Amino acid sequence: MNARMPISASLETDITPEGDDYETVRRVIEKISLDYRDQPSLDELAAEVGQSPTALQKLFTRWAGLSPKAFLQAVTLDHARRLLDSGMPLLETSYEVGMSGPGRLHDLFVTHEAMSPGDYKTRGAGLTIRYGYHISPFGVALVMVTERGLAGLSFNDPGHEREAFADMSGRWPNATYVEDMSATAPYAARIFDPSRWRAEEPLRVVLIGSDFQVRVWQALLRIPMGRACSYSSIASEIGAPAASRAVGAAVGANPISFVVPCHRALGKSGALTGYHWGLTRKRAILGWEAGQLSA
Repeated sequence: MNARMPISASLETDITPEGDDYETVRRVIEKISLDYRDQPSLDELAAEVGQSPTALQKLFTRWAGLSPKAFLQAVTLDHARRLLDSGMPLLETSYEVGMSGPGRLHDLFVTHEAMSPGDYKTRGAGLTIRYGYHISPFGVALVMVTERGLAGLSFNDPGHEREAFADMSGRWPNATYVEDMSATAPYAARIFDPSRWRAEEPLRVVLIGSDFQVRVWQALLRIPMGRACSYSSIASEIGAPAASRAVGAAVGANPISFVVPCHRALGKSGALTGYHWGLTRKRAILGWEAGQLSA
């Protein structure tokens, strides 16, 4: 396997204001996640990160498109529980628990294909994967592409790039890896810029997984932005209603986070459950999407 590790200079040239904001936003979301039942005030959240309430309000709203209070309401798990307690059927609840709101719908139009089962079984042999690190609204993004399209997208915090690369490259250990930010930068620029999400210019994605995994990932791609779906609903959709646990494993193994929206998959109770790249980041992505919907 040919894998050249990144140098810090490659990240320094790609830093954006949104990337700088994420560390502060992450700490606020962690506070919200721990104390959401107490509905922490703006003053309490600002004190947690050492900023004035006014400065935090401006920073958070610039990042998310929502105020901290609106974000708190968007990701409060009690919302799902209230829907269930009201007698709404589970299937409706699983979709309704996703953030919804007024305004035009921003969605990422994706065209995808899957590698053949034979290609998958070779664990990437004969495949060249180019990769690069880019600052995103959700921390450092590791973007991986092949000549056929986007094959991998993961997130990590600064200083943990090597761990992210080991995680992703371990999925296709026989591939050849080449660090090439010139190849990955156009993908990163489109993925995180809603103004460039156009049906007439779809983002090409290649799914590299088992047949079952690919079917689950294709089901995830059908969940609209601002909605969510339970593992059991996904299992029924792909014709395997008894395979909720296997669906959960396939969701967790999704190599193209955010674009293939595994963050929109929830537990049966409406709980956010886990996320391979961190539950705080899952809340951040859902809240960010809520901001795009309300724009």
